[in-house]
Amino acid sequence: MMLTEKKKPVSKPNSPELILASASQARRALLEKASIAFSIVAADIDEDYLKAKMNEQGVKPEAFSIELALSKARAISQQYPDKVILGADQLLICQDRSFDKAKNLQEAEQHLRFLRGKTHHLYTSYALMKNQEIIVAETICPSLTMRNFSDIFLENYLQKSGSIILNSVGCYMLEDLGSQLFSEIKGDYFAILGLPLLNVMENLRKLNILKS
Repeated sequence: MMLTEKKKPVSKPNSPELILASASQARRALLEKASIAFSIVAADIDEDYLKAKMNEQGVKPEAFSIELALSKARAISQQYPDKVILGADQLLICQDRSFDKAKNLQEAEQHLRFLRGKTHHLYTSYALMKNQEIIVAETICPSLTMRNFSDIFLENYLQKSGSIILNSVGCYMLEDLGSQLFSEIKGDYFAILGLPLLNVMENLRKLNILKS
């Protein structure tokens, strides 16, 4: 595993016990709206290297998200052994093809054209870790079916949504205009947004980080 060294932030005496090992705005928003106290120390890992290594080892694409969630949690747990670390990742698979986040709107258009009229799966994983020991690691897999929208709709969607959709592996924000892309959704809504929030909170209660 390749890590980029970053200066270790100083932990304050009264800092939250939970650390989110991600710079994801969506995951941050989910935790904040649920009034969960946490701090953020984003894990700077080389995801391309890890995916290439897992490919060499024959790891199934569906397992990538849980391995990356664990890698992120482990990287920060090394720095903060006394804290509970939350790592998370998400992988989109459609017809045995895995997708990474689009680099630009042109690539987003290509992704959406492929996903149009098909069902895809979001492998949304999280891991809680303390002292580099795994407390829980779990994957939730919602399925989403895109309707066969027109080229005109797609063009308008990209213009109205803008570059914010590049933050989503599926090029959509379900809580926004992205809802119009779909004809059917099955599974955990929060997992689609990037974190199985109810499952995470259940485990945080077991750790006494949240009140029962």
